[in-house]
Amino acid sequence: MASIYITRKIPESGLEMIKKKFGKFDINQENRVLTKSELIKNVKNRDGILCLLTDSIDKEIIDAMGNTCKIISNYAVGFNNIDVEYASKRKKMVTNTPGVLTDATSDLAISLLFSCARRIVESDEFTRTGKYKGWDPMLLLGQEVTGKTLGIIGAGRIGTVVAQKLARGFNMKIIYDDRSNNFDLEKSTNAKRVDLPTLLKNSDFISVHVSLNKDNHDLLSKKEFNMMKRTCVFINTSRGEVVDEKALVNALKEKKIFAAGLDVYESEPRLANGLTRLDNVIIVPHIGSATVRARTLMATMAAQNLIDGLQGKIPKYCVNKDRL
Repeated sequence: MASIYITRKIPESGLEMIKKKFGKFDINQENRVLTKSELIKNVKNRDGILCLLTDSIDKEIIDAMGNTCKIISNYAVGFNNIDVEYASKRKKMVTNTPGVLTDATSDLAISLLFSCARRIVESDEFTRTGKYKGWDPMLLLGQEVTGKTLGIIGAGRIGTVVAQKLARGFNMKIIYDDRSNNFDLEKSTNAKRVDLPTLLKNSDFISVHVSLNKDNHDLLSKKEFNMMKRTCVFINTSRGEVVDEKALVNALKEKKIFAAGLDVYESEPRLANGLTRLDNVIIVPHIGSATVRARTLMATMAAQNLIDGLQGKIPKYCVNKDRL
């Protein structure tokens, strides 16, 4: 019987699949991220691991798994929390759960965009605290969305869908920055590929959808925020580390941009100093994929990846099969 460890509770559908196939597994019963020493203790000599994006699976933890471990199934579309190169050297498959959270995350990015543009959270707080004394022609003026220019940084699955929804629904003009042309996006929205400085200078709204790698850490810092329009709304639902949060706080504080909507942070769950004191930022706790449908499908995908790997198959969503 396979020895399996799951680092945190996931939706029941995934757990039932694993239980049905292998009979039993061990799981972290506490609703918190395990410490490194706890991870090392619990992954020792396992056949398979199902982990979360919040688990940092480095060389030391991979070594603790021993030679018996065949697969590290990550419950996330991203896998920058895992040292994939070292896992490959140790002959361990690494998998992810792409695709199923595209609509959920794109919907959240758009929700943040509108909420920032029309100052929804600020208006709610204003009304709840009794400050609303009647209609005022200058009260809580925001930015219009329809017909404006949207800049997409990273035109992958999620960036493409955000652009398509806003172009079709709100007649937004789309420009995007990516390593290569996205012809589907261009055909469906008349989008134009531009370099990053051009995007920053011309966008009324900017939405970030890049994956995290060594080349785009702090991709957006003081220089980039200074290029943006003062009326610009900035949205990040990708990875916190692609934004220099201190520079963003300063840009918001000094009104160099209009507002920001954030789902991810540079040092999660810790926030940059001063961020929570700003009225022109909306901060939500990494809920991009937090719909019942998306999280359930992620659970069944992660479970199936684990099952396939333990049965000697290459899982459909193996991210390092070319390196093994």
